[in-house]
Amino acid sequence: KPVQIDRATSILSGMYAAQSQGGRPAIAPEKPLRAMLLQVVYSIRSERQLMEQTQYNLLYRWFIGLAMDDPVWVPTVFTKNRARLREHDAVIELFNELLMLAERGGWLSGEHFSVDGTRNQAWASHKSFVREDGDDQDGDNFKGKPRRNETHASGTDADARLYRKGNTGSELRYMGHTLSDNRHGLIASAMVTTADGHAEREAAKAMINDAVQATNNPQSRITLGADKGYDAKAFIEALTDMKVSPHVAQNTSGRRSAVPEVTAATEGYSISQQKRKLIEQGFGWAKTIGNMRQVMVRGLQKVDQMFVLTMAAYNLTRMRSLAELRPEAAQ
Repeated sequence: KPVQIDRATSILSGMYAAQSQGGRPAIAPEKPLRAMLLQVVYSIRSERQLMEQTQYNLLYRWFIGLAMDDPVWVPTVFTKNRARLREHDAVIELFNELLMLAERGGWLSGEHFSVDGTRNQAWASHKSFVREDGDDQDGDNFKGKPRRNETHASGTDADARLYRKGNTGSELRYMGHTLSDNRHGLIASAMVTTADGHAEREAAKAMINDAVQATNNPQSRITLGADKGYDAKAFIEALTDMKVSPHVAQNTSGRRSAVPEVTAATEGYSISQQKRKLIEQGFGWAKTIGNMRQVMVRGLQKVDQMFVLTMAAYNLTRMRSLAELRPEAAQ
């Protein structure tokens, strides 16, 4: 049973209103959006490669809405339409419409969530990371030299930040964040921030707050599962203020956990700790299929657009699988 996205792409018709005085745009906005979905699902590395394959691939032409003899777009035109889609938040609208489809399918709990973050390597090299004051005498020989985000910036991607976590090496990175619904692991919210030590918790607060505001039942008790990195007093207090039960893994390594013991002893807490691992499936898919391990666009807004679109595509693949299950098995 296919998942219909015609309704999801028809929401873009409002984009014509802003350009009504100039006439109908040359390319209907749903067409580049469909092309971008193809690029994610089929792991196509560049817009140029996508356009080359669309020349002869009838499946691509059918999905995008191009007739057999319609000319494909040159990559520069495709790039301009990406910017137009960002201007009108088209990818976010598509993402939200797909969530509504999932809700109608009964695939969302709307109450029990998990949150996590992942590092995405920026499309910029170490050599581009130079002093902002221009006084950089190191050239290519930067080994052993102190290089900090406070004094240095990438000349290739100014929004990328030098970041490391754990035993990994420092790289120019972004941070991708997702909020997943625990029922089937569908992504309920996604966003990208610059990479720093506080980004994960700040993004988590923003996403779960949106989920709280969107709930249709004010009496529902929302829970949020997360790993030990989120076990911080300020974060747990913020969740409590939002009336969200903090099902965060306790970090007791030489410290006292901020998660109340009465919460950690509940059955729901144990279930959340099991369910939160589903969120890793989305990250894995995004990096192996969606080409988000190293992003192929530059700038925070462009990376955010691609990350949200990739998570929308991931939801589509999961929803396709859920639609094939018997109704009782999908609950």
